[in-house]
Amino acid sequence: MPRPRKCRRIKDSPRAYYFKPRAVPLCELEESVLLLEEFQALKLSDLDGREQAAGAAAMGISRQTFGNILASARRKLADAVVNGKALKIEGGPDGLVRPYCGGDGK
Repeated sequence: MPRPRKCRRIKDSPRAYYFKPRAVPLCELEESVLLLEEFQALKLSDLDGREQAAGAAAMGISRQTFGNILASARRKLADAVVNGKALKIEGGPDGLVRPYCGGDGK
């Protein structure tokens, strides 16, 4: 049985939850899903310019976990851009949940 997920502090919500390539109908696109915790890690690290330790502290997780979340987010973002996929940001029941504890809301 896997360990239960720890809560992550999510302080920012995206201004848009869906991005897609221009002039391609949505029904023809594959979709890549970026979780809210991955969105938050990208914002803290790449946009705000924080070190991983500071980003991890802001989210209430370990530096290693922050690094793993950030690597996953960057892979998904690169996949969407390089392969022309739609990017959907989602997570938590009914949108933004503070703290976000995974898809099942526990």
